[in-house]
Amino acid sequence: MHILITDDHAVVRRGLKEILNESFEGATFDQAGNADEALRLLARDGADILVLDINMPGRSGLDLLKDVKRIHPRLPVIVLSVQPEEQYAVRCLRAGAASYIKKDSAPEELAQAVRKVLSGGRYVSAGVAEKLVTILDDPGDRPRHDGLSDRELEVMLMIVEGVSLTEIGNRLHLSAKTVSTYRARLMDKMQMKSNAELTRYAVKHHLIEPEVS
Repeated sequence: MHILITDDHAVVRRGLKEILNESFEGATFDQAGNADEALRLLARDGADILVLDINMPGRSGLDLLKDVKRIHPRLPVIVLSVQPEEQYAVRCLRAGAASYIKKDSAPEELAQAVRKVLSGGRYVSAGVAEKLVTILDDPGDRPRHDGLSDRELEVMLMIVEGVSLTEIGNRLHLSAKTVSTYRARLMDKMQMKSNAELTRYAVKHHLIEPEVS
């Protein structure tokens, strides 16, 4: 089995490799630090499974996921994230991910997810499963942020975390003007006028953790 691990932190990649190496004896690995490198390695070496961090500078893991499923539609992808499941889980599954799990999950859960998706199934946590059931039960009762584009959501989450528009541009490799345009669009879609309103919404919908005083 050949596994491609994509994460912008070398320490995380090493840790994931060690976890998977213990569970899958004889597995071989490639490691990529960004989306372009991951696509080059897939074109050169292929893979049986892609383990992908959703939060990367420049082209995000969600952007890469969409490219991978377009170019390699049968490649199973496990998405890892430090973010609450409410942020990206459903978006990733809709984009073709076979699994979405938190980075702080137990190592056994990652191994279990790999086994499940390699057998052709999908693996989601109890929290993601509950959210999917809620959407199926009442698809019309979706929160406002579900109407944002992937990039608009990404910008919104950084805004509510207190990141300046200039720094958002640096992280996403976008101009300040483009970031401002994304902010204007998302504020219009969210029907809000201030960052404070966005922050209160994000806390209420568990998109960020409330500050503890």
